[in-house]
Amino acid sequence: MWTRDSPRRIYTFPMVHHVSLEAHCGIARVDAHGITLWASTQHPFPVRKELAEIFGLPLARVRVIVPYLGGAYGNKSYTKLEPLTIALAMRVGRPVRLALSAEEAFLTVRRAGVRYHLRTAVKKDGTLVARDAEIHYQLGAYADVGPRVVQKSAYTSAGPYRIPHLRINAYGVYTNTVVSVAFRGYGVPQMSWAYESQMDEIADRLSIDPLELRLRNVLKRGETFIDGDLPVDCDYAGGLQKAAAAIGWHERPSTPRRGKGIACTIKAPLAPSVSTAMVRLHADGSATLVSGTVECGQGAWTALSQIVAEELALPLSRVRFAHSDVGMSPYDQATSASRSTTLMGLAVMRAARDVREQLLTIGARQLGSAPATLICRDGRVVSPSSERTYAEVLAAHFGTGGELIGRGTYRGERGRAPLGGEAPFWEVGMAAAEVEVDEDTGRVRVLRYVSIADIGKAINPRECEAQEEGAAMMGLGHTFYEELRYDGGQLLNPSLIDYRVPVMSDLPDEFRSVLVENGDGPGPYGAKGIGESGLLPTAPAIANAIVRAVGVRIVDLPMTPERVWRALDARRRAVRDAHDR
Repeated sequence: MWTRDSPRRIYTFPMVHHVSLEAHCGIARVDAHGITLWASTQHPFPVRKELAEIFGLPLARVRVIVPYLGGAYGNKSYTKLEPLTIALAMRVGRPVRLALSAEEAFLTVRRAGVRYHLRTAVKKDGTLVARDAEIHYQLGAYADVGPRVVQKSAYTSAGPYRIPHLRINAYGVYTNTVVSVAFRGYGVPQMSWAYESQMDEIADRLSIDPLELRLRNVLKRGETFIDGDLPVDCDYAGGLQKAAAAIGWHERPSTPRRGKGIACTIKAPLAPSVSTAMVRLHADGSATLVSGTVECGQGAWTALSQIVAEELALPLSRVRFAHSDVGMSPYDQATSASRSTTLMGLAVMRAARDVREQLLTIGARQLGSAPATLICRDGRVVSPSSERTYAEVLAAHFGTGGELIGRGTYRGERGRAPLGGEAPFWEVGMAAAEVEVDEDTGRVRVLRYVSIADIGKAINPRECEAQEEGAAMMGLGHTFYEELRYDGGQLLNPSLIDYRVPVMSDLPDEFRSVLVENGDGPGPYGAKGIGESGLLPTAPAIANAIVRAVGVRIVDLPMTPERVWRALDARRRAVRDAHDR
């Protein structure tokens, strides 16, 4: 057990930028009817609320229209340049467009840098006993959502492990830098970098296989994470074993300076939250889904439309998603926290089922059968003895025209959770990596990387794989390349010339995701969220592989060739000095 004077291991995670291809932009029009704003935002409903408060208008007179976004990752969460755009439009009396350059975007948002002081007490058999964490988040010049990132990520800073005694002190520190905001993972990549690196250090100290150490301590399905919150809803042990098997964990590396690493993580989504959806079944039997979910490349519109198509027995080509238009679309709290397919998906499924029940009730009267004996199949209402197309059912009911409208809502439970709302699901990240290190240059080459996506049910498997692999590729950025550098209060590298992001040539030789579908999520057909999970374990899995390859532990990201070379050089000099003595 530690004493009060036991040293803490310190890990650092740098400030990094989102680098979405589309920078922040907006177009505002102000007239006698109110405000109309075309905005690149993930949160049109919270933005509308704040704009109404700022400009003293009722919500009904503020309209926010969101087109396709060219990427987001959290940097377009909540209010950014929208009030300024509107103020300019008011000033000049005509529509105004405001679009940031890439450099201006660098000076607007970033991820919080973190310094993590960590001590863990462990029995000789590897059982985790206690953990003491002190975490400092570099928030920047003002708050934005920084305090919520501190709270939410620190909540899971012990990781997905059974640790009976915890002390976690987390601090948000204001600094003379660009403000930190939401960023894919909401602070958890910083936490998992530290605790998963230390898990391997513990394994090394006790001469226990790192996989075995995790299997001994990881939470089991149904086990309590924190009193008052949802129990763990996934199979960590099974996922870890899949990750290990995918890279041949127990096989010796074929050449020197190669090593394998593994990591597993946990993240809580936004809670509590609310989503509402409408489904319109038109006179010709086609359907429109009306939802406030924003499409920013994650494929939510496709997945949600698939749910409608499934429930109404229609081909996907007969389902249309209406563009997000606050003022026309029903309420959705946020397009973030990997919640859209799962939680908005529940609202969409309920809206589609509402339409289906109405349709079957009408069809039963026309076909002379009880509703319970009817089914929907291939755009038709089918009874044991006859059938009619949806268009025929609606025409017979309404006459010349008409449509059915279904409504569905998801509302999260508050419960007794410490952060004010029960996690509707836990987002789980597990990964394994194999690397090769050039000791002369410090360059690390990732040979194999496998991400395990515990998703409950894949509504669209190809999109799920792309989400998971895209997240892991983003994780390669802060693992090896990305870092915002300051000289005092001056940002030195606010451009894509000086700020390095991963490119296709940086991908591992073998790079893939494995979808785990246990049907254990709360969403449609057992789905639960992914999209952030692939990002969480990337850095520690690779760092742990580096240690097993060449015996040096890097505790500061990014792991640039220079940083790795210096660690190797320090070890060589230490060995030489010990030999000389």
